[in-house]
Amino acid sequence: MSDMPKVYLAGPEVFFPAPLHKTIVARKKAMLTSYGLAGADPLDNALELPEDEAGPAQANRIYQANRKLMDDCQAIIANLTPFRSISADPGTVFEVGYMVGQGKLAVGFTLDERDYRRRSGSRDGFDANGHSIEDFGLSDNLMIDCSIQASGGALFRLAGFSTEGNGDTAPAFFDEELFQRCAEAVAEVLGTHN
Repeated sequence: MSDMPKVYLAGPEVFFPAPLHKTIVARKKAMLTSYGLAGADPLDNALELPEDEAGPAQANRIYQANRKLMDDCQAIIANLTPFRSISADPGTVFEVGYMVGQGKLAVGFTLDERDYRRRSGSRDGFDANGHSIEDFGLSDNLMIDCSIQASGGALFRLAGFSTEGNGDTAPAFFDEELFQRCAEAVAEVLGTHN
């Protein structure tokens, strides 16, 4: 497995209950393996965080370990489904930028087919404070979508699904067919496609 190109698996799944996280990550890794790729999940670091260590120190160790993991990967697949807001998880967005900044391939997916402006609820292009809301028909802020494209990757949306109206119910965050499209895109660019 060490000779296969590594793909960093970014997304809010790290915040899910452990059994759900493990199930999703195992499925993603199995799919990547079938394309000659190895998946690397942030929780693969298995850091020991002493209870008496201050929160900021623990956070810095997690940050350093995840950066090292990304440095060892050739590409990223990012789950950009809106999480806790109308936008993608901010940590995931940073990870996309970090990888793209290194000249690495970024591929993303979202299970919410609506564009950013529609998710914001704006009809006139402004929020409640009178601030403009971009309207480029993109999935999220232009810096996210455009950086993925500039890296040679793509951002895939699940047609016919949105997180709208779910209230307190957690939306779905994984779709095998959508993730397979991401794996295929990475394999094609990195030359591991069968």
